[in-house]
Amino acid sequence: MKLIRYGAEGAEKPAMLDDAGLLRDLSAHIADITGDTLDDATLAKLRALDPADLPIVEGEQRIAPCVGNIGKFLCIGLNYSDHAAETGAAIPEHPILFFKANSAIVGAYDDVVMPRGSTKTDWEVELGVVIGKTAKYVSKADALDHVAGYCIVNDVSERHYQTQLTGQWTKGKSCDTFGPTGPWLVTRDEIADPQNLDMALDVNGKRMQTGNTATMIFTVAEIIEHLSSLMTLHPGDVITTGTPPGVGLGMKPEPLFLKKGDVMDLTIQGLGHQQQKVDQDA
Repeated sequence: MKLIRYGAEGAEKPAMLDDAGLLRDLSAHIADITGDTLDDATLAKLRALDPADLPIVEGEQRIAPCVGNIGKFLCIGLNYSDHAAETGAAIPEHPILFFKANSAIVGAYDDVVMPRGSTKTDWEVELGVVIGKTAKYVSKADALDHVAGYCIVNDVSERHYQTQLTGQWTKGKSCDTFGPTGPWLVTRDEIADPQNLDMALDVNGKRMQTGNTATMIFTVAEIIEHLSSLMTLHPGDVITTGTPPGVGLGMKPEPLFLKKGDVMDLTIQGLGHQQQKVDQDA
């Protein structure tokens, strides 16, 4: 099942995508797609609906972030062996954790706006994991039972802020619009193996990133096991799990970064497509 939120910011409505690619409104069945509606029982009720009985969403609509009222936005860094190699970083012994401010979250087709003076804004296609059931001290074997579904996340990063403004990575990860999320929340029953998903990112039509979640250092299950040993994961929390090689920072002979007017296109197998145009604060 592919769940989607549509509408203007602050007035989003829930929908599902039918087999013909039409949006079907779910407002008569749930108020929104949030942690309150991502439990297995509610998802089972939605799955049992006949999409043909749901109203078609007419007209062009803004595609909103696929989860509303996200609790924690947790991010794993340097989690692809081939990405670590391109940046010259050592393989981490444990998952590297940083947070992204919730104010960074935007829809899959909303603009990405670089902060004033930014010259090192970078792209990162990532698999997003949406928690559907409270997780505390869960084992790797049980971890995926706590997942509601998966989505695409663009972990946009300002590398100067990330590495040269005294502090932690969060500074370079949390700028407004730096967390496009969606377009769909694809429920876990549709993703047979989250560790075998092709992923790609283009800038201005040129392929920059090509990868597969098989090269993750820590699997989705291992990440959930680790994080749930540190903190309780709640329904509606989102974990973004690292990026494959091809980021601008790793380009040779010189790094390559985004500029105003650039267009990013992101895909992950089974999870749809994102596109963002790049703008810059004056």
